Amino acid sequence: MSEEKETKKPEEKTKVKEEVKETPKIEKKKKEVEAIVNIYTSYNNTLVHVTDISGKTIAKVTGGMVTKHGRLKANPTIAMFIAKRIAENVKDLGVKSLYVRIRAKTGNPSPGPGANAIIKSLTRSGFRILNILDTTRVPRGGPKKKGGRRGRRP
Repeated sequence: MSEEKETKKPEEKTKVKEEVKETPKIEKKKKEVEAIVNIYTSYNNTLVHVTDISGKTIAKVTGGMVTKHGRLKANPTIAMFIAKRIAENVKDLGVKSLYVRIRAKTGNPSPGPGANAIIKSLTRSGFRILNILDTTRVPRGGPKKKGGRRGRRP
């Protein structure tokens, strides 16, 4: 009887070792491609320019490419269509994460109405947004504004 027990124990140990050897599989991670989305929004138009990290253009879409009506180019609804076109162009290249740079007209306190809509629709279409940066230019002095000493009067 002691011989039977001894023979069973080594068999069980080998089975356990075989199972352990089969389970660990090395999965290769695909490298995530990153891009920079430059959004320029004024109160008259919206421009989106996507570049890779080195600065080469991947896609460029403006409000005028989406709509015929000039008054709608800065509309948030049109901005959603712009983002949809950008997503189609960029997904083909395998881009999954984005850095966003928003720029308004120089001296404006806030960007136009399309900036938030573009970011929202890009996240909905499956992109990871890594960073949002405001790159609006700030005037520091410069030439004298028109209007005289007491400013522009109605």
